[in-house]
Amino acid sequence: MSVGILGSYSSRCGKLETKSVYDLIIEAGRGAIADAPIDPRDIDGVWVGNYSSGSFNNQEQLASWAVEIDPALLYKPCVKEEAACGSGSAAVRAARLAVGAGEARFVLVIGVEKMTSLDRDGVTHALAMASYWPDEGSKGMTFPGLFAMWSKAYREHYEYSDEQMDLWQAMVHAKNRDNATHNELAHMYTKPSSLEFALHVSEKNPLVADPLKLTDCSLVSDGAAAMVLGPIDDIKALKDRAVEITSQTLVTDHMQSSKRELWHNVAGRMAVESAYRKAGITISDVDCAEVHDCFTINELLSYEAMGLCAEGDGGRLIEHGGVVQPDGSCPINLSGGLIGKGHPVGATGVSMHVYVARQLEGRPLGLGAKNPEVGVVMNVGGSNVSNFASVLKRVK
Repeated sequence: MSVGILGSYSSRCGKLETKSVYDLIIEAGRGAIADAPIDPRDIDGVWVGNYSSGSFNNQEQLASWAVEIDPALLYKPCVKEEAACGSGSAAVRAARLAVGAGEARFVLVIGVEKMTSLDRDGVTHALAMASYWPDEGSKGMTFPGLFAMWSKAYREHYEYSDEQMDLWQAMVHAKNRDNATHNELAHMYTKPSSLEFALHVSEKNPLVADPLKLTDCSLVSDGAAAMVLGPIDDIKALKDRAVEITSQTLVTDHMQSSKRELWHNVAGRMAVESAYRKAGITISDVDCAEVHDCFTINELLSYEAMGLCAEGDGGRLIEHGGVVQPDGSCPINLSGGLIGKGHPVGATGVSMHVYVARQLEGRPLGLGAKNPEVGVVMNVGGSNVSNFASVLKRVK
């Protein structure tokens, strides 16, 4: 059974001091239901994507809070899905499979994370638990440190100079931060940046994990996003512009970085190619995408995994302009991405689906692509361990 998106919602991302994780779940859930032309009593279950509410908020059993969204949800099944930064996509996948199997008709998917309740050291520790703890997190390896390894391996494998890599990574930062200034929900909506600032180490742009600077890193954010999913035939009867999640693939790699080649994301490419194949498309059909720019190097790797360019050419793709820019043939991260919009970890996968769906519906949150019909989501958990790829299509 084909599954589509009936309603969607995204909260603002940022340091939301007046909102708890409970508030964010209710806000996003109510927002998505209000956007869907159905009654809350028609919701058959709730899937919540969340990485670590236990660490961030001292609250496990988080999904059960979803019954507070509306009295009609009391006694409905609610479950939490976790896959590090891919937790939101894991929730989308589980909910989509339930609808596709006929176990539910309309379902609510929520992604949420309240990260800023911890200080920097607390956030660093909580995120490090998504690494391979015995050899990475417990030895002081952080996620900036892990993705610094990717950046080093990439430049060494292709024999790129530090100056060249710094330029390409700074261009990713500048593009996504500029995109975010057009998205009033973005963490960095009112804080533009520049290529010149991102290029150089400075007091305000220190090295975080050599060779990655602060501008190479995504944001610690609070936020939530939600969707109502259902059978595409039912959605077409209820909406003028229906969006189908035509395919979704999960490919899992080794947790240990030591077991992988860090100059290309093999599992990510496998996930995208499988999603294309199931959807009956090629990269030339893709009109826009939201990809996982947790660090600038990962956006370059995502270009290559998507097939926008050959392996090793991600930097050249952005340097030569056109394709991935807002006016390009396949604009990437029009939302601002994780670097500009923000990265509330458990919310990110759902948020990416919301932003692409809104593009295809013709009501973008922020910058809009040129009449897109096909969009892609590429969301990863850990250091490119859990690789989710989705193809979304506008259905006439």
